[in-house]
Amino acid sequence: MNPAQTIQYLDWTGPDPATNLAADEALLLACEAGGPETLRCWEPSTPFVVLGRGNRLEREVNLAACHRRAIPVLRRISGGGAVVQLPGTLNYALILRTDRPGLETIARTNRSILERVASALTPLLGRPVVIRGHTDLCLGHHKFAGNAQRRLRRAVLFHGSILLNANLDLLAELLPHPSREPDYRQRRPHRDFLLNLQLPAAVVRTALRDAWNAVTPAKPPPATLLQDLVRQRYGRAEWNTRL
Repeated sequence: MNPAQTIQYLDWTGPDPATNLAADEALLLACEAGGPETLRCWEPSTPFVVLGRGNRLEREVNLAACHRRAIPVLRRISGGGAVVQLPGTLNYALILRTDRPGLETIARTNRSILERVASALTPLLGRPVVIRGHTDLCLGHHKFAGNAQRRLRRAVLFHGSILLNANLDLLAELLPHPSREPDYRQRRPHRDFLLNLQLPAAVVRTALRDAWNAVTPAKPPPATLLQDLVRQRYGRAEWNTRL
């Protein structure tokens, strides 16, 4: 991927969990239709759980704890495992054209994007950021970011959640041990496996913008499109609780 190629930048958090998931899909659909490539950053203001597209709700989420705390559970369009969106987490979404070098396959996309993100974060931490499993970013053997992708014919959505100063005890309460795990986890519980970077979100945003040359300011997707996607998908129990 050409580091000099510019893309647009959107720093925007929607008013609720469903709208934030819809925004990533809306940007993907726009790029698929010939629109711009985008780096979006956002931060949740309240906790919610997000399932991967193929996850089974009853296996991957502690529903009793979610109900007790009135924490919603939603499902995204990308793969990967369940995550808890928490204050103190920075989310980034890259919406790129699949004709970029390095994005030809799922595996190559994972490697090319994560290598660039790792290179951007390493100087901030004074330690090398390494890629483990298929899509985890780690310091040593501790994971601080999970990532996933959704591919269309002409565009790909690659998004991830970076733990900065999140409540890991709450995360451990809401998610049981995952049904599938990478070998390097070695059955460690969440509190022994995950790591907060303790970096300011603004510093990480700047590093990501610089890494992707995201210089053109962008506007959020049209409200009507976001509302349609919420009605069709993210606001429907049939979508969020299926499987």
